[in-house]
Amino acid sequence: MKKNNQNHKIFNLDVALKKDLDGSKIKTTNVNILLNRVRLDRMRTFRKRIFFSFFLISIVSAISILFLI
Repeated sequence: MKKNNQNHKIFNLDVALKKDLDGSKIKTTNVNILLNRVRLDRMRTFRKRIFFSFFLISIVSAISILFLI
């Protein structure tokens, strides 16, 4: 005996529309932006290293001059 209140929809349009909307919300990033960020990070670390080296050399030379006098 078949039940009359069963709904046999194989394809639900609401679910399909939600999947399409979710697919369009996918964020993409530009590769150039990422490469520029890496380049800027390298420049920052290089500047920090140069500053630290200059600071270290100046302190060592100041201490050596102090002991020579």
